[in-house]
Amino acid sequence: MALRALLIALAVISMVVSPAMATEHLVGDDQGWKVNFDYNKWAESKEFHVGDKLIFKYKEGVHNVYKADLTAFQNCAPGANVEPLTTGNDVIELKSTGKKWYLCGIKNHCDQGMKVAVNVLPEVLGAPSTAPTSPPGSSSAFGISPNSIFVAMMIAAFAMFLIIIA
Repeated sequence: MALRALLIALAVISMVVSPAMATEHLVGDDQGWKVNFDYNKWAESKEFHVGDKLIFKYKEGVHNVYKADLTAFQNCAPGANVEPLTTGNDVIELKSTGKKWYLCGIKNHCDQGMKVAVNVLPEVLGAPSTAPTSPPGSSSAFGISPNSIFVAMMIAAFAMFLIIIA
């Protein structure tokens, strides 16, 4: 009985915590997606893995986000067959390893620094990224919400209770 309760608790905890391991990277941190910002420096301070998400926050209609190849990135010229993201809260899931390039296609914003290149590493199983991606004091630096941690702790406490009384 006790072993069964422990196994059930571990299974539930792994279902709650494991999907939360992907990191959400707010591009530019608290500065967001804007002109005259060093996104190369920003990206160098992060570690990106398959499954992570890039979140581009900006005022809708003022900027956009194009996925680009290296040539388009270097020339600040989005490809003709590429549709921009324009919501102001654009989320891009990093689905494969390698270099990824993004730029703003509005006026000369790309020339003013609105472009970012990231190197995506293989998925890290069971461990979050080592570099915090949110501003200090933020509770979601590793993509694990306080609610997920609370639920996992409550389930673990309940499982331990069941083990003790069994």
